Amino acid sequence: MDAAPLRAQLFTAEEMEQHGRHLATTHELTRRSRRDRLLSRLGDNEGVLADTCALLAQSADQRHPITPAGEWLLDNFHLIEEEVRTAKRHLPPGYSRELPRLASGDNAGLPRVYDLALHAVAHGDSRLGRGSLSRFIASYQTVKPLRLGELWAVPIMLRLALIENLRRIASRVAESLAERDLAGLWADRMIDVAERDPKGLILLVADMARSQPPMTAPFVAELSRRLHGRTTALALPLTWVEQHLGESHQTIEQLVKFEAQSQAAAQVSVSNSIGSLRLLAAVDWREFVETLSGVEHVLRGDPADVYARMEFATRDSYRHEVERIARHCDAGEAEVASAAVQLARDAALALPVALYRSHVGYWLVDAGQAQLESKLGMRAPLGHRVRLVVARSPLAWFAGAILTTTLLLMLVLLAIATGGMARPLAALPLGAWVVVAGAVAASLISASHLAVAIVNWFAPLVVRPRALSRMDFSLGIPSESRTLVVVPTMLSSTHGIDALAEALEVRYLANRDAHLHFALLTDFLDAPAQALPGDDALLTHARECIEALNRRYSEGVEMPRSGDAFFLFHRPRCWNAADRVWMGRERKRGKLEDLNALLRGAGHGRFCLVVGNTVALPGVRYVITLDTDTQLPREAARKFVATMAHPLNRPRCGGRAQAPRVVGGYGILQPRVGVSLAAASRTRYGQLFGGDAGIDPYTRAVSDVYQDLFGEGSFIGKGIYDVDAFEHVLGGRLPEGRVLSHDLLEGGYARSGLISDVELVEESPARYDADVKRRHRWMRGDWQIAAWVLPRVP
Repeated sequence: MDAAPLRAQLFTAEEMEQHGRHLATTHELTRRSRRDRLLSRLGDNEGVLADTCALLAQSADQRHPITPAGEWLLDNFHLIEEEVRTAKRHLPPGYSRELPRLASGDNAGLPRVYDLALHAVAHGDSRLGRGSLSRFIASYQTVKPLRLGELWAVPIMLRLALIENLRRIASRVAESLAERDLAGLWADRMIDVAERDPKGLILLVADMARSQPPMTAPFVAELSRRLHGRTTALALPLTWVEQHLGESHQTIEQLVKFEAQSQAAAQVSVSNSIGSLRLLAAVDWREFVETLSGVEHVLRGDPADVYARMEFATRDSYRHEVERIARHCDAGEAEVASAAVQLARDAALALPVALYRSHVGYWLVDAGQAQLESKLGMRAPLGHRVRLVVARSPLAWFAGAILTTTLLLMLVLLAIATGGMARPLAALPLGAWVVVAGAVAASLISASHLAVAIVNWFAPLVVRPRALSRMDFSLGIPSESRTLVVVPTMLSSTHGIDALAEALEVRYLANRDAHLHFALLTDFLDAPAQALPGDDALLTHARECIEALNRRYSEGVEMPRSGDAFFLFHRPRCWNAADRVWMGRERKRGKLEDLNALLRGAGHGRFCLVVGNTVALPGVRYVITLDTDTQLPREAARKFVATMAHPLNRPRCGGRAQAPRVVGGYGILQPRVGVSLAAASRTRYGQLFGGDAGIDPYTRAVSDVYQDLFGEGSFIGKGIYDVDAFEHVLGGRLPEGRVLSHDLLEGGYARSGLISDVELVEESPARYDADVKRRHRWMRGDWQIAAWVLPRVP
């Protein structure tokens, strides 16, 4: 028989608070590693619940009455199955072994937090309340603080405790059903004999007595219910039952009353358990953990006052680092957090004050992490030591790994190739040597490609991917982080202008914010003359489209805004002597240079037309640049700005005065770029070479070798940049007419980072010739970069 249901003395919220303190004084922990028993118990519980519900369903099909608790189990079995699946998903093998375990008591060897969950369920009769649970855990922590992992384990442990309680009740429901079925069988036989041959009833009663039926409350209550009030002959079995019970000082009336009470209690427990399982899915456990976490309270003392204003995922990553360090040193989690806060306070007192060093995150997840670990005497595991060694010289390890892997692959290929040769290599004629050299060169290229793929696959196993820290701008972008979204493009036709305006409106609707503006940054197509007959009509149409958007979204606007939401910045054609054509100066790079100058009050003469109230433009701190075919998903702009505004990501300039560059933080942040579903399915070429289309809603962050190893990404022209930092390191730096592919250079000087958990969507080439033209443009740009960067040969 299973243990009794989890049903103890009912406590009020105040009594639960007192019980939490008392329980903390009795808990003793052990470091002994034991077998994980929770997962196997969960499997047993699932089997018992499934068998019981199958039995109840069979009984219902046969129109046999079932108890109210059985009805609750049967009606809510789909929910119980879902909760069991959820528990299995959140309880991987070995998970509970990482939690502190009890050294003694009924639950010795089980996680401490599981024992807390059992007490919370038992003293509430399976009815959980958010307030009483929080007070219970908080009062426990006044005596013995829980680890962060234990706080996060509270919901899964409560789920396990409720499923355990349902299993115990289900076992009794099944036993009760079997006993009542047995009583019903004897009652039917007695009724039949009483109607046919009343004299034979005494023999049947003797048979029942010899079978030693269970004189339990369900059996007696069902037998009494079926026989009571019928013929006088049927009083004989009831008299025998009464006499048999009298030997144990019990009566039929007492057992009938006890059975009714048991059924009522079981019904209440099952209904409370089902309701509590539903509650677990509705509770905001992130708020629960942060409210009760001592580490959270310590970290909120961040001298820079940044920690509390970050998004949850970033705060959680900081807490995970606290857990990791505490796991390998003698200090507790709260002590680790206090040490990080103290280092930040010491940095805040230094002159000059560096905001990023006075932020606790610098010591937990950034360059100050090694100093914090050293201060705490952390015993770093082998994997962490390997990561530190690689982090000191990432380029040497990365290039060395590729070179070594390439040579090993070449040796394997040469061994295979020369293993079957009848003549030694030295004896080959000259013509054969030429063939061998060509084969070796081709093999070297192939081996190097395979080596790069192998190293890129292995790198994330050594260096863990980490998302960039981010502020919480869910309530809106602050005015000091005002941002302009621009689309550098060409004006070619009225139909094209309509499409550009519509796409700009879609981006605005997906990213509405009082401090977020949207603009078209335009040129005319290249031409043999500075002005063409249709230019004025195109400009007039573009002006009308932008003005119409501003009118449409300024009427009844629900958010205060300074200036307009939409802008048009158009440049005139300039003569390009190298290409002998009239065109926009320096194409896209020139557009952004002129825009930056305009934002800082020095570029008014570079645009022949500016549409929109520009009163807010001097306050623009960031610019998000997109291609014409790039979609800006919902809230993506806000995530860009929130990441860029974090102190650890804000650009820090250095280098020589004549050649400044960003040496810390990021001047540019580049998101992931995916392929739109429409583009990927438009043509067969797009289906074959477009890659994975759409946005992956299940991936928060991805690994990128360059970002993970070097802390930098590769800028490809779509992303967000800091206007002041961009102008400081790149203003007037690149030569005129000599740089076509400017993105890579800008990313190098302004230091580009990858926002791996935000994705943009753009079109992919639908035809082979379009893809060739794009790659040819890239190769021209790369050749120009190489010709400019490498020293010239006289």
